[in-house]
Amino acid sequence: MYQYLRNAFIIICCLAMVLCCYTSTNCYVLQGPHLLDLMIKKYGDTKKLLVSQNLIFYDNTKQMGAVKINETLSYVFPEEFRSDILSENTQKIHVVSKDQTLTIIDGKIADDFQSVFDIYKDIILYRSRILLEKRLGMLGVDGSISSLGRFRGKTAYIVGAQYPDESVPQVWIDKDTFTPIRWIISKKAESGMQDTTEFRYIEWKKFDKNWYPMRIEIYQNNTLLREIVVDNIDITPSFSEDFFNIKKLQSTYIEAGQTGQKQSNLEELSEIQKTIEEFKKIYK
Repeated sequence: MYQYLRNAFIIICCLAMVLCCYTSTNCYVLQGPHLLDLMIKKYGDTKKLLVSQNLIFYDNTKQMGAVKINETLSYVFPEEFRSDILSENTQKIHVVSKDQTLTIIDGKIADDFQSVFDIYKDIILYRSRILLEKRLGMLGVDGSISSLGRFRGKTAYIVGAQYPDESVPQVWIDKDTFTPIRWIISKKAESGMQDTTEFRYIEWKKFDKNWYPMRIEIYQNNTLLREIVVDNIDITPSFSEDFFNIKKLQSTYIEAGQTGQKQSNLEELSEIQKTIEEFKKIYK
């Protein structure tokens, strides 16, 4: 009897120690604002970036197959961004300057919108903790919540949710490198079903003490819809004075339209343009 009680006492003590360690570990998870600050510092101290990449659209109906177009991204941290898509058949310019956005497709100013697919760059652009917290908060990420989780064999900090809950907006940050690896934007659709967009930041590469993801995957409800593959990065680019000037761009393209610039309707668009327009219509 004595031996039985002794063994039971040892087991209870061990369980208590495990529970205590588990509780302590969760108590000491870094707080959301601190995690975002560490993530931003990890990026490096460059003030500008010029990124050349391939943007791949996947047609899951198998009717058109994958569509690949070239895209150039221009960053001036922490609040200016421009995307340029230019090919033989189409041109698309998307500019973010502080709290303003502008999209121009084939010389025509598009309706004021920002597709959910354009948001992936925000976590890289806003290299100010205050600005990033504000932006993430607008998109539903609760920075006061943080936890630890695992994804693809890696331990990560999660800002915005208690692991393993993926039903709310959240950012995953690699525990060892402090680079973001996932950003989940989740909300209820009109149908009542959960609608989830997920960005996965893969293959982080160092460029003269600065880090950037060489591949980004974009999922809609667990289906891969877009992939971004980076070709080249310039950390010392030079931009013209009006390159991110939204008012100047608006004036330029409104005047171009008034001089009789050709306007194309959807039936006359190339396959690439149709893809851009369809994504815009569905996710704006």
